Amino acid sequence: MQVTTIGLDLAKNVFQVHGVTEEGDVVFNRSLRRAQVHRFFESMPPCLVGIEACGTSHYWAREIANLGHEVRLIPPAYVKPYVKRGKSDAIDAAAICEAVTRPTMRFVTVKSPEQQAVLALHRVRDLIVRQRTQVVNMLRGVLAEFGIVVRQGAGHAIAFARRCLEGTEEGLPDLVREVVTNLCHQLVALHRRVLWYGRQLNRAAAHDERVSRLRTIPGVGPITASAIIASIGDGHQFPSGRSFAAWLGLTPLNRSSGGKERLGHISKMGDRYIRRLLVLGMTSRIKQIQRRPEQFDPWFADILERKPAKLASVAMANKTARIIWAVLTREQDYQMRTA
Repeated sequence: MQVTTIGLDLAKNVFQVHGVTEEGDVVFNRSLRRAQVHRFFESMPPCLVGIEACGTSHYWAREIANLGHEVRLIPPAYVKPYVKRGKSDAIDAAAICEAVTRPTMRFVTVKSPEQQAVLALHRVRDLIVRQRTQVVNMLRGVLAEFGIVVRQGAGHAIAFARRCLEGTEEGLPDLVREVVTNLCHQLVALHRRVLWYGRQLNRAAAHDERVSRLRTIPGVGPITASAIIASIGDGHQFPSGRSFAAWLGLTPLNRSSGGKERLGHISKMGDRYIRRLLVLGMTSRIKQIQRRPEQFDPWFADILERKPAKLASVAMANKTARIIWAVLTREQDYQMRTA
């Protein structure tokens, strides 16, 4: 019996494969060691391989596709409904094999090594920024106990740290001075790392035409644009701009029933990193719109008059996500409409 569909459940060392024929008959459901995966798929005729989109899934998708197979990545949330009772690697592999054959299933586009390299820069930079924020909060908390108040914001804390390392801050006990000095050294070092990662992202973004095209959209900078390109590529996997906004978690939850439409808060079910970047970008535009509303899209100015600033920034991020999809799929620069 010839296998036509395989479900592959990934792990660190022990993988599970479930193979079925075109009629749905189970041919095998067995485990493989990591070193056996390449040899196993080399010995199989070209077939459809389903994999959950998780850690290392893009690497294995590229490797298996190079062996002549058709590989499709499935979001884990869409595999869950096909899991039978219980939980094991064999059951998970069977569920993946079943889900990958569904005609209405949604799949994840396999990322290239270059996309993953840029995403690695983003993930590590985000980690360093969080660590810098932790050090800033700790430094402000320690100093507040001795009557020294540092204004909120990383910039003010970094300026204080540099003054402290130059020896211009007085009035602290010797033991506390040593603690504060160590925190200041750590804060300045983390800030330099954040700047280094920012330069690397700008250098990588400068060579991509799609990033330059996205930067024509107000509120979308090089970091946001490069993160979007590294995550979705050309955007053709989404049928519409609303689908892209829904993938980011910027569309409202739909709880409609019985002919009554009920829309709730935004779902927040998508990519948190890109969603946060878009909302921050739109938040920075609000002050500009308030100063010069005639130079901006009238839709933005209108919603800012009717809604609170935070709600308006999320709505603007939703609309910007749809604009991003249109710019990518049409391969055209953004043309702003003014009042």
